[in-house]
Amino acid sequence: MGPGNRPLDLEWLEDFLALAESGNFSRAAQARNIAQPAFSRHIRALEEWVGVDLFDRSAHPAALTAAGRRFQPLLEETLAQLESARIKARAAHDQAAASLLFAATHVLSLTFFPQWLGGLESQLRLGPIQTISDSFHACEDLALQRRVQFVLCHGHPEVPGRLDEAEFPMLRLSDDVLLPVSAPNASGDGAMHSLDVAKAAKADAAVPVLAYSEPSGLGRIMRARMRQVFGEGSSVPTLAQGVDIVFTAHHAALLKAMALEGRGVAWLPKSLIVAELKIGALVPAASAEWNVPVEIRLYRQRAEMAPAAEALWTLVQKRPPGSGGR
Repeated sequence: MGPGNRPLDLEWLEDFLALAESGNFSRAAQARNIAQPAFSRHIRALEEWVGVDLFDRSAHPAALTAAGRRFQPLLEETLAQLESARIKARAAHDQAAASLLFAATHVLSLTFFPQWLGGLESQLRLGPIQTISDSFHACEDLALQRRVQFVLCHGHPEVPGRLDEAEFPMLRLSDDVLLPVSAPNASGDGAMHSLDVAKAAKADAAVPVLAYSEPSGLGRIMRARMRQVFGEGSSVPTLAQGVDIVFTAHHAALLKAMALEGRGVAWLPKSLIVAELKIGALVPAASAEWNVPVEIRLYRQRAEMAPAAEALWTLVQKRPPGSGGR
């Protein structure tokens, strides 16, 4: 005998335990609510799968063989583990269905998201929350792959992203602004690196700029806006000698750290640098014309979501922009 190519049917395992308990094919078949001939075939099929006899049919009642006695406790443990796994899997599924799944860009996960979420929790029981903090491009991927329900990110009306192109529903939660900032100069009366001063003085040296990399949503916005800010014939101020991109990263927090070290001008979200502006650790590197207004947005899946997620979306729709967060 041998298993050959026959698959194992879990029903056979339950039949085995029923027969091992009663020792009688007829009673075991009745307990399993199956006709005795079919029950007997199941036992024989299991023995063929194992490769040995599990019952001594010459005994009355039918008795387990040595192989059957060894098989029984292992089988009982296996079935118990399978049942436990089934229960845990269903519990995980139920929890995931009830969870709120967010992807948030790095900067908003540190600044806007905690306070905004706290404001919602005062009005709605949210349940379990899972948040992934990543680059804008990665957050878009998570939404497009339907691995999250919501994406929290910066956006600009003139710079559509992949979620806009895919017509994901969107709400504007609040407004922010990208400010060109620099470390202060040695005398503390201005910026170490100034776009306005460079323009006025027609300085030979280009202004060092700390830029966002390709996966960054802020970088996507700034690349679109930079064509206007530094382009020929623009209605906004232009630089005679241009700029020199000396450092690139997709984390605004890293660009902030480099700006604090005096490495150049960075366009940073005001929500990220409120404290540094207040104490003068960072100062404006240009006049207000160089600022880039942006929106703080919440995107959702197009398809119907779990009830908890739909309840959150309904609540957010009723809240005016700017309520919650910085």
